[in-house]
Amino acid sequence: MVEAKHFANAKFMTVAEVAEVMRVSKMTVYRLVHSGELPAVRFGRSYRVPENAVEDYLRAAGLGNISGAG
Repeated sequence: MVEAKHFANAKFMTVAEVAEVMRVSKMTVYRLVHSGELPAVRFGRSYRVPENAVEDYLRAAGLGNISGAG
């Protein structure tokens, strides 16, 4: 079993939050999740996407720094 301390600093985003950051529709985020391009964890009927997974996805897409700084 995975130890909880590994997830102590994990930050999760809702599909709506991911869509806002990526400036796409929620449906696009769901498609990315269902295709496996964007990892997510299912909690009941909703999904949560690790914040670092969004950053990794955007970095891999060639968008670099998403924080808006520099």
